[in-house]
Amino acid sequence: MSTRPADPSLTANVRDFFLGRQPILDRNQALFGYEMLFRTADSGDANIDTDISATAAVIAHAAQLGLDKAIGEALAFINVDAEVLMSDIFVFLPRDKVVLEIVETMTVTPAILARIGELAGHGFRFALDDVVKVSDQVRQLLPLIDFVKLDLRHMPRPQLVELAHTFRQAGKKLLAEKVESRDDYDACVALGFDYFQGFYFAKPAVISGRKLSPSQLAVIEMMKLITSDADNNAIERAVKKDVTLALNLLRLVNSAAVGARYRIDSLNQAVTVLGRRQLQRWLQILLYAEPSRAGQRTTPLLMLATTRGRMLELLAQRLQPSQRNVADVAFTVGIMSLMDTLFGMSMEDILQQIPVSDDVSAALLNRTGFFGELLHLTESIEQLEDKETNIAPALRDLALSADDLVEAEMAAFEWSDNVVRYAI
Repeated sequence: MSTRPADPSLTANVRDFFLGRQPILDRNQALFGYEMLFRTADSGDANIDTDISATAAVIAHAAQLGLDKAIGEALAFINVDAEVLMSDIFVFLPRDKVVLEIVETMTVTPAILARIGELAGHGFRFALDDVVKVSDQVRQLLPLIDFVKLDLRHMPRPQLVELAHTFRQAGKKLLAEKVESRDDYDACVALGFDYFQGFYFAKPAVISGRKLSPSQLAVIEMMKLITSDADNNAIERAVKKDVTLALNLLRLVNSAAVGARYRIDSLNQAVTVLGRRQLQRWLQILLYAEPSRAGQRTTPLLMLATTRGRMLELLAQRLQPSQRNVADVAFTVGIMSLMDTLFGMSMEDILQQIPVSDDVSAALLNRTGFFGELLHLTESIEQLEDKETNIAPALRDLALSADDLVEAEMAAFEWSDNVVRYAI
């Protein structure tokens, strides 16, 4: 693969950035990939020039960062510009796991077309981002492109319909980004879109008359037994009432995420080895795992909830290392923060049924207090593409560095990926 030497500006300190990870789902609502978002840490604001430089720095240090830990089995969509395309940073990337996003405003030259063709010949795939019309540049790039991304937020519906039809006719995979509601998703499905980017799946929608599944009811019964200090035999009997729950619990406690030193073969042993605190944690996770459909590899809500929980736990451990209970509470806040979506109920109604401390309630309802600040920071990282997102002040308030944040993120991504593999 012929290249020119990487520009020195592309070798900036890999830790001087914020990392975001936007889920991309398929038509079955299963995880397909992530757009990896990088923002320079000096401002935290969305800026295309500095963001591309941050992206280049991350790619150039991919081995140090551990990109595979951030994406698991999914694809990584990464923005590139002309300077990045012409550099030698691609030797650091796993070509079978990466889709390179070309901004449509990039000037297309014969050299750029030749370089994209060369990279495609080596197995890299490309997406065309921010397409608003079928320009001459788009026509030149189209034969080399696998995916076309259309932004719902800034495109009138008639224009969206026309472009979707044009690119489908050209045999391209359509990806809708900035999908913010279930209505957006349904409309794009009808237009033939293949993939969907955004956190619409995590938006709470109160559904009248919705009932919990038998497995979810069994989990909640077990959680009540644990909080009421029931004996191990009673807890074991509760688990055995639901075969799927029992099997999933045993799979989880033998997963890499738990890190048990030897295999756990019985429910009684699981309860004894894990202890009440850890058992409650896995039950909270299993609440999200149960609604997964057959053949669905990764449920996005489970992925997001476990990542949030672990992220809050790790940040709390760093800030208050001598207070183990604080980290446990932080994990619970992260997991519970999506239960309104999971159950189709308001958070107020959930907290009436699941008693929590005032600190946890303040965090979940108002994003206030220590745990609320951690949750708000984590949610801001998830929405890193928004121009108004400014993470630096939140880090200063919590006395955290960008390095602390990225380290916690990468560990949370890896841990969540391990959990999800065993939970469904």
